[in-house]
Amino acid sequence: MSVEIKTSTLEPVRNTFANIERRFGDKPATRYQEATYDLQAETNYHYRPLWQPEFELNDKGRTAIEMQDWYAFKDPRQYYYGAYVGQRARMQEHAENNYAFFEKRNLAALLSDELRASLIRLLVPLRHVEHTANLNNMYGTAYGYGTAITQALLYDAMDRLGIAQYFSRIGLILDGNSGDALVEAKQLWLQDPLWQGMRALCEETLVTEDWFELFVAQDLVIDSLVSDLVYTQFDAWLAANGGQDVAMLTEFMQEWCKEHTRWVDAVLKIAAAESDANKVLLGQWVERWRGKAAEALAPVAQEMLGDDALAQSLAALDKRLAKAGIAGGNV
Repeated sequence: MSVEIKTSTLEPVRNTFANIERRFGDKPATRYQEATYDLQAETNYHYRPLWQPEFELNDKGRTAIEMQDWYAFKDPRQYYYGAYVGQRARMQEHAENNYAFFEKRNLAALLSDELRASLIRLLVPLRHVEHTANLNNMYGTAYGYGTAITQALLYDAMDRLGIAQYFSRIGLILDGNSGDALVEAKQLWLQDPLWQGMRALCEETLVTEDWFELFVAQDLVIDSLVSDLVYTQFDAWLAANGGQDVAMLTEFMQEWCKEHTRWVDAVLKIAAAESDANKVLLGQWVERWRGKAAEALAPVAQEMLGDDALAQSLAALDKRLAKAGIAGGNV
């Protein structure tokens, strides 16, 4: 008996979902496209929200920014849920190894009392800043428009919660897991004049209604200044003053800042390129929040690094703004 094996090619009935086909044509789509584009419901809402009857549940009017296509905010990282979770799992595994190495070898014992006190005073209170960033990005997730940006805001919010927890772990490492460092850092945040400017700034962002303005204030202005001060300048100061091992505990944040900057800058470039009105509005928001953030961070930067630290961070922010095509501050 002879057996004849034949192969045949089966043509798929369709290459992708109808909503993706309408936007990109009838061809195989990426997972990012299928998990992002045209997913937010736009029609068949029967009721307006009781707390804001002037808006629909999903309403483009909750920001002064206007876009022809709200799905133009393509994430350069192309994060959808699966890709995001996989990437963060790899980063967290690396971070956990760093924390385990630091604790196993008791590297905290090598820190001087002065350096330990400085870390509790200047680094651990940042967990409250990160909690605020979590809430601000969740607000954008809830009231933003278009899955392309709202899902990225949600991932950002979850990242900020994780970073806040890492700051808490740093405090616990420094106080031998007693929790005293977290109590002290909370009192500093609530009462010490050093942090009252940042506390007031955080509270003001929490009551900002325009979600895109909040994105500019939090993810561009505040994050840019804090990142440069803490993860660039303060990190270099620690390395030169006997605290080089602390970089193992903040490496997750440093790596995260790099990809966060890519996404934020891409969003701003797209919004500014959409229209002159958007560009003017973004410039006004940047100028407003740049001044507030600089004033709030001034005492922290002064105690952390001295006179020139904040000026360097502001220069780094202005450089980003120039690349994004936004006029703000000294640009």
